[in-house]
Amino acid sequence: MIEAKNLNKTYQMGQVKVEALRGVSLKIASGEFVAIVGASGSGKSTLMHVLGLLDRPDSGQYLLGGDNVTDLSDKELALVRNRLVGFVFQQFHLLPKMTALENAELPLIYAGKRHLKERAEKEIAGVGLKERMYHRPNEMSGGQQQRVAIARSLVNDPPIIFADEPTGNLDSKSKQEIVGILKDLNKKGKTIVIVTHESEIAACARRIITMRDGQIISDQYTPGESKSAPAVPVSENMVKDILSGSKSAVKGGIEFLDYLRQAVSAMLAHKMRAFLSILGILIGVAAVIAMLAIGQGAKESIEKQLSSLGSNLLIVRPGAMRSGGVALESGTTTRFTFEDAEEIKKLTDWVKDTTPSVRDRAQVVYANKNWNTLVEGVGVSYKELRSATPTVGRFFTPEEVQMRKKVALLGTTVVKELFGSANPIGESIKINLVNFKVIGILPEKGAAGHMDQDDTVIIPITTAMYRVFGKQYVDSIYVEASGPETADTAEEKINELIIKQHRLVTDDQKDSFQIRNMSDIKKTLESTTQTMSLLLGAIAAISLLVGGIGIMNIMLVSVTERTREIGLRKAIGANNKDIMTQFLIEAVLMSFIGGLSGVILGTVSSYIISVISGWSVRVSLSSVLLATIFSLVVGVVFGLWPAKQASRLNPIEALRYE
Repeated sequence: MIEAKNLNKTYQMGQVKVEALRGVSLKIASGEFVAIVGASGSGKSTLMHVLGLLDRPDSGQYLLGGDNVTDLSDKELALVRNRLVGFVFQQFHLLPKMTALENAELPLIYAGKRHLKERAEKEIAGVGLKERMYHRPNEMSGGQQQRVAIARSLVNDPPIIFADEPTGNLDSKSKQEIVGILKDLNKKGKTIVIVTHESEIAACARRIITMRDGQIISDQYTPGESKSAPAVPVSENMVKDILSGSKSAVKGGIEFLDYLRQAVSAMLAHKMRAFLSILGILIGVAAVIAMLAIGQGAKESIEKQLSSLGSNLLIVRPGAMRSGGVALESGTTTRFTFEDAEEIKKLTDWVKDTTPSVRDRAQVVYANKNWNTLVEGVGVSYKELRSATPTVGRFFTPEEVQMRKKVALLGTTVVKELFGSANPIGESIKINLVNFKVIGILPEKGAAGHMDQDDTVIIPITTAMYRVFGKQYVDSIYVEASGPETADTAEEKINELIIKQHRLVTDDQKDSFQIRNMSDIKKTLESTTQTMSLLLGAIAAISLLVGGIGIMNIMLVSVTERTREIGLRKAIGANNKDIMTQFLIEAVLMSFIGGLSGVILGTVSSYIISVISGWSVRVSLSSVLLATIFSLVVGVVFGLWPAKQASRLNPIEALRYE
C-alpha cells in the first residue's frame, strides 16, 4: 500500500536548518495497523504528513499503491487525498459553526458526492453519535468531537486512515473508545497509521516504528502479532485510476451551489464581519444612487427651465451708454420700434421669427383680491418663441393685437393668487384699472433663479404700449434663430443691422444695446450641470471604492482568522481553486447584498431628500445598473487578492497556525 524510498525533508527555521527526515525508507502493507512513535522533534509528524500527501519530500520517492506520487501537482494531490486518505487530528479541526453531520459531509462536497448525504449519516451513527449528529462541536465532549473527526475521515471510504495524536487531548475513557474505533476499522480492512507519543496507545497497534532525529531507529511488531498483514486486496494503479477518471473527478466535482453554500455558511458563521463588509458597499452604492439621482434631477430641472426660454433664442435690448464718464439710462441712445423687429425678421437666412416686447410691473385686481405682478406685452409669435402655448384657453390673435384688444393670459402663480382653484377663463380682471378678459392660462415654467416665471400676465403688445403703460418704444425684441448652428451668425447680422439702422458710429454708441444669446447660456448651464453630476458621481464612487478596500481588509483578516479552516479543507481534498473560488464568492456575495441594499437605501434616501429639501431628484435605471455592476466589480477586484492569498496557504502550515 505504502512505500517510501530514502525520503528527506529539511525545514528552514530562521537561520537554522532542521532536518526533519533523513533518508527514511519503509513499507506498509494494506490492512496494517502501524504506530509511529518518538520524542518531540523526532520527525514522526513530518513523516505522516508526507505519507498523507499534505507535504512533499525534498528528495526521495513515495509510492502509493504502486504509483509514484512524488511529482504530482497540488491539484492532483488534493484529489488523491480526498479519495484515498482520511485524517484524524489531535485538535479535531471541526468547523465550529457546523453541525457534526455537516462536518462529516465536507469530504463529500470536495469529491462531488454531496448527494450521498446518507453516507455521512451512516458514519456518524457508526461512531455512536446518531443522537448528536445535529449538535455543534461546542456542544460535545472531546471524545465525541474526535469521533466526528473519525466519521469525517471515513465518509469517502478511503483505504488509509492517518491519525496524528488522536488521543492527545482526551481523558482515559475517551482514549480507549477512540482506540477501540481505530481497531475495529483495522479489522474491517482499513490501513491505519497512527502517530503518538503514548506507549500504551502504540501498544494497541500491530507494528511500532520508532523515530529519532529524522530517522527510523526501530521497526518491530508487537508481541503476539503476525508479521504479515491481513489479506486486504489492493487495486493496482489506484492513483492513476483516480487521476485518469472522469473529467468531473479530475476537477474535484464540486459544483457552484456547493461553493455558494460554503460561502453563505462562512458569512453566517461570522455575521459581524460580514455585516461590516456589506455596510461599506451599502453606503457606497446608496451614495452613488442618491448623488446621481440629485444630479439627474438638477439636470432635468435646468433643462425644463431652458426649454421655457425657447429654442435658439436671442434677446435684443437697449443698453446703458456712458457719456462723459456718466452712465445714462438704458435706452437713452438706442430705442427699438416695431420697424426694428420687422427689419430683423427680414434676415431670413439666419432668423426664423421675431416679436417685440414691453414689460413693467402692475397691480392686477379680481373681485376683492389684488396682486402685483409682471405684465408683458408681446406679439403673436411669442407663443412659439417662448414655448408659451396655453394649457387652458387660447392665445390672442393677430387681429386682437392690431385692434389693441384687452385680453390677457395669466401665469399659474397669478391664477392661484387671484382665483385659487376656480377657473379664470372668461373672467374680467383689472390691470392698472383697465378691464381685461382672461382668455388663457400659460404653461408652468417654474423659477429661474430668484424670479418666478409663472408670476406674469401676457397681453397684446399694442394694448400694453398704448392703453396700459403709455410707451412709444419697445423694451426688447425676441429673435428666434433658424437653427442652433446659425445662432452666432444671426447675432452678428443683427448687430450689424442695428448699427446701420440707428447710425451708431462711436464705440460708446455701439455699446448702447446688447444681444443676449440664450444658446450660450444653455451650453453653460448644461456644461455646469454635467460637471456637477460627474463631481457628485465621482464623490460617490470614492465612497464605493472605500467600501471595496474595507472588503479587502476584512477578507484578509478572514484569511488569517480562518487559516486552520483552510488547512483542514485542503487536508480533506480541497484544491487551490476550491479555496480561491469560495473566498471570491464570499466577497462577491457580500458586494451583491451590499449593492442591492444600497440601491434600495439610495432610492429611498433620494426621495426623502426630495421631500425635505424640495429638490428635484430622478433615480434612473442606468444609475442603478451602474452602481450594482460597480459593486460586483469591487467585490471581484478587492476579493481576488485575499482569495489568492488563501488558496496559496500550505496545508501543514495552515493546520499548525495558532
